[in-house]
Amino acid sequence: MSAVDPFIGTEPTELPPQTGLAATWWWPKPQIGNTHPGATYPLGMVSACAYSGAYPTGYGRHTISTDGRPPELYDRQLASGFTHFQQSGTGAIRKYYNYFRVTPMVEPLDALGRTWDLLDEEAEPGRYAATLDSGIRAEITVGPKSAVHRYTFPNHPNARVVIDLSLGGLAIPYSSTVPLRAHLEALSPGVAQGEIVVEGAPLAVHIETDAEQWRQMLWYDRRLMPGGTRLDFGSIRPTTLRPFGIMWAGPASAGQTVEIRFGFSLRGVEQARRNLERDTDGGRHGFEERSERTGAAWRDLLASIDIVTPSEERRQVFATALYHSFIKPCLALDESPFWPTDGPFVYDLSTMWDIYRTQLPLITALRPDKAVELANALLTICEQEGNFPIGYRMTRGSDAFSRQASALAHTFLADLCQLGLPGIDWEWALVHLHNDLRRTYGEEFLQYGAVHPITHTLDLAFGYWCTAKVAAVVGDRQLLEDFAPLAEQWRGAYDEQTGLLLDSTYYEGTKWNYSFRLQHDMAGRIELAGGPEAFTALLDRFFGVGAEPVVQPGVRPAAEEIRDGFALGRFEGLNNEPDMEAPWAYHYVGRPDRTAEIVHDIVHQQFGTGRGGLPGNDDSGGLSSWYVWATLGLFPVAGQALFLVNAPAVAETTVRLGEAVLRIETTGFVEPFAGGPAQYVRSASFNGRRLDRSWLHAAELHGGGHLHLELGPEASGWGAEHSPPSRPSATD
Repeated sequence: MSAVDPFIGTEPTELPPQTGLAATWWWPKPQIGNTHPGATYPLGMVSACAYSGAYPTGYGRHTISTDGRPPELYDRQLASGFTHFQQSGTGAIRKYYNYFRVTPMVEPLDALGRTWDLLDEEAEPGRYAATLDSGIRAEITVGPKSAVHRYTFPNHPNARVVIDLSLGGLAIPYSSTVPLRAHLEALSPGVAQGEIVVEGAPLAVHIETDAEQWRQMLWYDRRLMPGGTRLDFGSIRPTTLRPFGIMWAGPASAGQTVEIRFGFSLRGVEQARRNLERDTDGGRHGFEERSERTGAAWRDLLASIDIVTPSEERRQVFATALYHSFIKPCLALDESPFWPTDGPFVYDLSTMWDIYRTQLPLITALRPDKAVELANALLTICEQEGNFPIGYRMTRGSDAFSRQASALAHTFLADLCQLGLPGIDWEWALVHLHNDLRRTYGEEFLQYGAVHPITHTLDLAFGYWCTAKVAAVVGDRQLLEDFAPLAEQWRGAYDEQTGLLLDSTYYEGTKWNYSFRLQHDMAGRIELAGGPEAFTALLDRFFGVGAEPVVQPGVRPAAEEIRDGFALGRFEGLNNEPDMEAPWAYHYVGRPDRTAEIVHDIVHQQFGTGRGGLPGNDDSGGLSSWYVWATLGLFPVAGQALFLVNAPAVAETTVRLGEAVLRIETTGFVEPFAGGPAQYVRSASFNGRRLDRSWLHAAELHGGGHLHLELGPEASGWGAEHSPPSRPSATD
């Protein structure tokens, strides 16, 4: 676990200059990972980190950016305290948490809200520490539904720990969060509880501290309320909001520690108290014990994949990518605040339009039980709110991101269904999958055969194909017949003259970025483009074969610069994710050698160590999980229960897949390097049998076994004769 560096991606991209093909790729989105180094639990509810109010996680030095290098908000790392529920790697999703700021101080309460220099930062999975320039050392760990803070004070006659329940969001314009209602109550010395309601979501907290000898006081508008035991706010408006919270204060000797324990719940203070008891073994376990248990959970997860490489840098980038892949979404069993029944619940499902291709298949592979839990959470949201979410935050509203994409849950559920994972009622699922396809853009799709933005036409056609896969398992022959022509309507999205998608509006890209997705009928797609040679030529142009190097946008690029960059019609180089699957489109024209060259340049030139080691927003693990798959030499074709095979970036890998184990071994492997030559799969075998095809069925991979790849410096034609399956019908 020491290989993980949680600081990767927290600062603007700083990678060696790109060469070859990589130098021709254009980066339209912010050149920063937007990650944070805070304490997290695998797919847990809580992220806790230093808070500066910076964009978009609350940690760091930068202000809002939608393209180019992010402008600075501060010239150094600062913090006004430590908050909870940070996002991971997102951009402008218009909902920022950072609730319950904790500020250790040796200054008067009037100083609350100022910032201190953040020094001596340390982080590892499940644990974060830093020193404020006031001399106070802060350490934070978290459990599945809790956080434990430990503060070490210098000698001071009037030290304090202040908890602010009023603060939320970011410290940049239009990004703060105001509670609508709130209450806070001091229960006994060292014990308090409270709840804030923000955008309809009630977030409760139960607080305990070992500073019982210190004075315990409520405060309002930075003024103490001696003797007060309760604050209630029935209605708060932005114009009437004043800071409020609770504080413990007293003399501190040098090296004295104060521990603050938080239990959280979306179902009230009593459940928050029970969550804290569960996470701290009834209060018997404090900071060190909780930190060790969370660290053990991360160690177990990270041990799911073991790579063999002499490169410490490559090991660190890989381990951190695997770590980032399991921070989000937040699974919160029995925590739904919007309906009374217990069961799976999820939030911070912030970028499903990215993660459905890479991260959700990785969760399915390494933690199938969590994939089933997430699937049932999505089904319950659909049942309760009428839509499958495209993204789901800690607020009611499953259709908040409907502009970005359609039918993404269908892709995820189709994979689980085809794998035969237990724990999902597929008849129940089929009802909601079917109904959801008629909502939002679905009616227009049925009426006209196509819908704009035109990418939704591809989404919905594939959604019908995926739903038909579930119908086949359930045995609904009528739906299979009904859905077959609807799944074929993807053709209406393309211009047969250009072989590309029609002119339309595109989310964070152009028609070039979306024209090479891995559809269910790739044979038909290639034929529409004019055949394998014409399709290959389009791909080569898209990836910059023979093109001149480009100049990347700088700080606050002009609109003309962004417009001219998009006009290149060029691959985004994993600076953004709409074309993350495009390198594998070459497999369908018998050119996995081209895939090898492009993936080699991405893996070794677009990712690195250090705070600037990511090429763009990590987007809740969508980017990091791409790197994990690419390093293994595999890529999941989401929804189709298929994995494409490529030359791995390491000599040997062992992957724990639930109860099964997959070993990937190579011969002829040469340690790769940035700007160096790619390696190619020359022959392959799976479980001792020759593998002439460049793919594995998901059932084969999830069943484990031994994949052996013979590599070489030149392509051999392996994979050229047998293209991956194209399935116009869900029964194929």
